[in-house]
Amino acid sequence: MTKTTKSKLHDIIIIDDLPPEDIAMLQALYSRDPGKVKDKIAKVKEAGPGKFMARYYVGYGHKSIGDCGTTTIFSEQISILAAKVIQDWPLYNGQESSTRYLDFSKMEIVNPIGTKAAGKIQEKWMKIYNESLEVVKAHLKQQHPCAEGENPSTHEKAINARAFDICRSLLPAGVTTMVAWHTNLRQSADHLKNMRHHPLNEIKEIAEDITESLKEKYPNSFSHEKFDTEEKYMKLHQYELSYAPYKKITSFKYTSRLDLAGLKKYKNILSERPKMTELPHQIRSYGDVVFEFPIDFGSYRDLQRHRSAVMPMPLLTTKIGFHPWYLEQFPKEYAKKIKAEIQGLAKEIQALKCSDFDRQYYIAMGFQVGLTIYSPLPSAIYISELRSGPMVHPTIRPIAQMMSDSLKKLIPYLATHADHSPDAFMLKRGLQDIVEKAK
Repeated sequence: MTKTTKSKLHDIIIIDDLPPEDIAMLQALYSRDPGKVKDKIAKVKEAGPGKFMARYYVGYGHKSIGDCGTTTIFSEQISILAAKVIQDWPLYNGQESSTRYLDFSKMEIVNPIGTKAAGKIQEKWMKIYNESLEVVKAHLKQQHPCAEGENPSTHEKAINARAFDICRSLLPAGVTTMVAWHTNLRQSADHLKNMRHHPLNEIKEIAEDITESLKEKYPNSFSHEKFDTEEKYMKLHQYELSYAPYKKITSFKYTSRLDLAGLKKYKNILSERPKMTELPHQIRSYGDVVFEFPIDFGSYRDLQRHRSAVMPMPLLTTKIGFHPWYLEQFPKEYAKKIKAEIQGLAKEIQALKCSDFDRQYYIAMGFQVGLTIYSPLPSAIYISELRSGPMVHPTIRPIAQMMSDSLKKLIPYLATHADHSPDAFMLKRGLQDIVEKAK
């Protein structure tokens, strides 16, 4: 006879002060030993994770063990293009230096061609960026003077943030940034395998450097053997798939691949969803919506953070043109000057003798790319609502609002909570900072 009891049987133990390989080993032992984890800690520390990881994770290909240990990789002075490749992974977690809050005028620039002509293009962009920051800050202070009762420091930060919003469009994509990547041992190995065959040499070098650093830190977890057939295949698909084929997308479009009949079964779930609440992930199984639209590369970088949707990385070119919003923010006469300089630089960029992959390093982030997003319904709702808020960059907000409107047309009973308020200067931007508390 089975005896039941109403008393609590479970224990909850949180362990986060052990090395990643120890943590992975502790979790893996659950599959072979039902004993309590507290009893295993001493044994794991005594035995060490080395032989275990080499034998079971690497040697026998038990990849799930590698999912159980995490590490954090900090990549500094890498191009913004390289940052996007590191982040182009479904399970990426991490942070990057923000062009919306930081002055990038002193950052180094990656020049893969290495010629003086190529370097001068990047220097010209940085000169325009530096000059424009001062012009735009002065212009914004005239438009939005510090009102009585406002904190001058907060107002100054808000002015600076808005100026960075506008002038980031003039930064070449080769400008360097800082990226943190928090990942597990398995995901890092898998993604690095892709990166070492990327069309950009910078990415290959970064992949090799990260791999060597991980080997040094965790030699038993990164001793994977390389196979020629796999390497050839990785090289093939990375060259073909690292960037989406160029498509001149000039307007917002959407295509439904949703099972609308099936979704009707959950009408109450879709219609009664409160604001700030996500749809259940099970709804993802009812198909997706494909959105296509032009967007400046700077704002594409913000959207790329939403890895719940599939977003093939677009190749940065000058073909679709510079996003008009940025030019509209400059004083009129200054905008004419900047427009002429942008047009001149675009011609210089096209004259460079290099691949279209490397050409990206010399193109400013205000140029538009044609982006396609394949988004399940929960993801589409989340993106459209989060990115429609007044604190979001002004070139993203209209896209998010159109996404929300499209979903409402497809599913009239769907509860949508996108913010359709007009764009405005927000003093609150001056409060979005990481500062040390006063003692």
